[in-house]
Parts: sequence; structure tokens; C-alpha cells
Amino acid sequence: MRIAGVNIPDEKRIDIALSYLYGIGRNNVNEILKKAEIDASKRTNSLSEEEQKRIQKVLETYRLEGDLRAEISGNIKRLKETGAYRGIRHSRNLPARGQRTRSNARTKRGKRVTIGAIKKEVAAKMGILESKK
Repeated sequence: MRIAGVNIPDEKRIDIALSYLYGIGRNNVNEILKKAEIDASKRTNSLSEEEQKRIQKVLETYRLEGDLRAEISGNIKRLKETGAYRGIRHSRNLPARGQRTRSNARTKRGKRVTIGAIKKEVAAKMGILESKK
């Protein structure tokens, strides 16, 4: 089954498979299936054509995949252009929602980079220290 340009896994339950779409989470899935009148425990490959069409019709009301990504990136771009605090945090690759950065924030800031003293042998090889003769 293919929805919004994404292949949905065939062997999974429909409530899990729909969450593969960007912008659809577990809570949204329950709403969608209720509106489309489909049992959540049904497998994706056992859905009839008519049931698939009902799901796609309900999903048309949601903003998904590319449209949602474009909207989010546009919002971040607007924050950066206006010079808002959150925009500055985004441009510096730091947490934008008030999290501490002294001890955590590794996923946002990346791998640790040790800043400190350089050993004499390494400094000599780099040409920073002139070796004494």
C-alpha cells in the first residue's frame, strides 16, 4: 500500500503501519481509523480497495510528508530571519526549548570535542613549539 509517496509495510497492523507517515503519530492513527471505520488490528495487506480509499480520503485533511516538512523548515527560517531567540538557537545548533547545555544536549551539539592542553611531542610535530637544540 502506498500513501503520500510512502510505501507502508504490508505485514504490520494498520495502526502501526500508518505511523510510518511523517506527521502521523499513534494518537492521530486512532482518530484516522475511527473516521475511516476500520479495525485497528487489521493487517495492511488484508485491507480491501474500498478501505484503502477511505483511509486516503481521511488523510487528505492532514498535512503530511513534504508539505509538513516544508512548513516546519519555513517556520524555522522565519524565526532565523526575524532574529528571534529560538531562531538564533536553531542557527547555532543549540537546544531551542530551554534545555540545559552544560552537561547534556549531546544529540543537538554532536560528539564531544576535548579542548585543552596539547602534549609537547604533538605540538612539536605541528610546528607550534620550536624544539630546543
